[in-house]
Amino acid sequence: MTIDPDSLLGTTLAAITPTNSEALALAEERQNQLTKPPGSLGLLEAIGCQLSAITGEVPPPIPSHPILAVFAGDHGVYDQQITPWPQEVTVQMLINMCYGGASINALAPETGTAIWPVDIGIANTVPDAPGLRRLRVRNGTADFTKQPAMSVAEAQQAIEVGITLANEAIADGADVLLTGEVGLGNTTSAAALIAVLTDTDPELTTGRGSGSDDQMLNRKIDAIRRGIALHQPTAADPLGVLSALGGLELAGMAGFILGGAAHKTPVILDGVLSCASALIAVGLNPDVSGYLIAGHLGDEPGIRVALNTLGLPALCDLELRLGEGSGALIALSIVRASARVLRDMATFADAGVSGKVDG
Repeated sequence: MTIDPDSLLGTTLAAITPTNSEALALAEERQNQLTKPPGSLGLLEAIGCQLSAITGEVPPPIPSHPILAVFAGDHGVYDQQITPWPQEVTVQMLINMCYGGASINALAPETGTAIWPVDIGIANTVPDAPGLRRLRVRNGTADFTKQPAMSVAEAQQAIEVGITLANEAIADGADVLLTGEVGLGNTTSAAALIAVLTDTDPELTTGRGSGSDDQMLNRKIDAIRRGIALHQPTAADPLGVLSALGGLELAGMAGFILGGAAHKTPVILDGVLSCASALIAVGLNPDVSGYLIAGHLGDEPGIRVALNTLGLPALCDLELRLGEGSGALIALSIVRASARVLRDMATFADAGVSGKVDG
């Protein structure tokens, strides 16, 4: 599907370039000179080098101004009885975040992360609340087992909402972006996107989400199979896949990721929803992958499939399955630690410590 090169999406895709290979090589060289056996700090070393490649600085700056955008949207596939929760919960959870009562509100002060709650596609009326950003593209998606979840134009519009927010965040000084979401039925859409974009059977990408029993899980898998059979989406057309099976909040996160990559800013992914959005973003421009950091290995099976395709190691595995950006917030401390190691640790020469003897 052709994207207008003069659109916000088109210009953003054109602005994304590969990360800096020269900075990466210098960072890896510095890692090998630090007072430790090479590789002994595992992923901390790899992420530190990646931050240098992203920013072009060796050592890299420590991310100090994080912003977490939480995109909220509802899904028409909810009508297929794939979750035990009433759809009103999407509104209630978003408002809870606005008033500081959600898990992410408890976790954010640890890293000084600002939270931006965004209504990008809730189906029901949302009351006024502190900090709420009303950027709704439409009132939830359609049931993808019967028709496309949204039009291609709406999918692009939702992506551009995310790009606009990333641009705003970075203009406000953000030097690391975190992805988050809330929406009843969204793990079904995420599993569908991952199945198509990785050419994987839906049974291997679909989990229980927010408490589905065996019967509901089987309905989720069946709904995904029917949706894929109806629309015949192909991974070669990520925007078309998003239009057919996706969610507005998934589109918003994809745009947020693209905006971060266009500004050479690291993006920390949360759970399976964020990873589905990352697959869309990377499908639109493969160079995006160098800017992505996988926060955690969640409890949903689709996240493993997505991360394997993206080639991203997860920073931790805490058996999380809440979403909202909770795992990304926890991972941020690890990302900061990786930058500190590369910046603050002494080299063998600095410390007068003998290096490894060959032979």
